[in-house]
Amino acid sequence: MSYPHYHMGSGSRTASRSLEFGKTHVVRPKGKHQATIVWLHGLGDNGLSSYQLLESLPLPNIKWICPTAPSRPVTILGGFSCTAWFDMGELSEDGPVDWESLDASASHIANLLSTEPADVKVGIGGFSMGAAVAQYSATCFAMGRYGNGIPYPVNLRAVVGLSGWLPGSRSLRNKIEVSHEARRRAALLPVLLSHGISDDVVLYKYGEKSAQSLSSAGFRYITFKSYDGLGHYTVPREMDEVSNWLSSRLGLGGST
Repeated sequence: MSYPHYHMGSGSRTASRSLEFGKTHVVRPKGKHQATIVWLHGLGDNGLSSYQLLESLPLPNIKWICPTAPSRPVTILGGFSCTAWFDMGELSEDGPVDWESLDASASHIANLLSTEPADVKVGIGGFSMGAAVAQYSATCFAMGRYGNGIPYPVNLRAVVGLSGWLPGSRSLRNKIEVSHEARRRAALLPVLLSHGISDDVVLYKYGEKSAQSLSSAGFRYITFKSYDGLGHYTVPREMDEVSNWLSSRLGLGGST
């Protein structure tokens, strides 16, 4: 999908209506169930695409949950309705953010993880707009609450964002610095971000800025990978690095 450089949100109130999430696809673990990760698709896509991307990864101990975002009018598409985790316009550091929809999506994802067994490690990953929600969820985990003040219920152990950005990155440091508990949680959460240098949809500078913002806010375990010649899509080499990073960070092993 081709859409020009984003300008965050438009003050849309679409989240005040009851939006219905689409179908959720699940990749069952082929070995012992050690981790569950919710993976979030990009703008206009669906959970089936995530399922197809993830089912062949050499990670037999992970259960992947692949939800589908609600359909909503999207400002950057001139009000055209498609699957989107939140409303957005052209991307900019100073533009408004659709916090209401971000909270609704982050809450839906946390609810999907909240019923997992206590001994299973949980995480969130995503591509493009899905990566934006994954990173926002990381900040909610650190602060212990959503933007609307409701407590965040899940103990995240890993976050992955491919070709994405961090909504509200400019104010993050101030929000986390004021709380010892928020600083402690941020310091413990591993985050992997990767971005193609040739990305002409979500420009590389936004991925780089996300990593810098998270790091300066106290996220100590940030890994940022850049890929020469990569546009706004994933490639096997990138997914291999995601697999290796998850195996290492989550301590996965054994096929039974």
